[in-house]
Amino acid sequence: MSSVGNLIWIIFGGLLSAIGWTIAGLVLCITVIGIPFGIQCFKIAGLTLAPFGREVSIGNFGAGGLLMNIIWILLLGWELCIMHLIIAFFLGITIVGLPFAKQHLKLAGLALLPFGARV
Repeated sequence: MSSVGNLIWIIFGGLLSAIGWTIAGLVLCITVIGIPFGIQCFKIAGLTLAPFGREVSIGNFGAGGLLMNIIWILLLGWELCIMHLIIAFFLGITIVGLPFAKQHLKLAGLALLPFGARV
């Protein structure tokens, strides 16, 4: 079932989302300061390419991860989280969209706190 879900996900926007996250990661990796943020973008890109059948555990970060998560939230994490929550809300209205809404909720958590999260 996860293979079919991932295939439908890729066709209806998952591939474009993964390409966008990859480009963002490459742009962030140009500078030395942006490399940790770029690595997190690559992590999210991998999850947006095939989210079905994969789990995310959030909260395994230390003091450095906490600081980086705070910077991430202030710069772009909260906007991405809200975007995924809005998409999940509209997908959750229909029965067909419920599995995709669940994946967007997973992405919302990762978009808010990517440092220390394991996929």
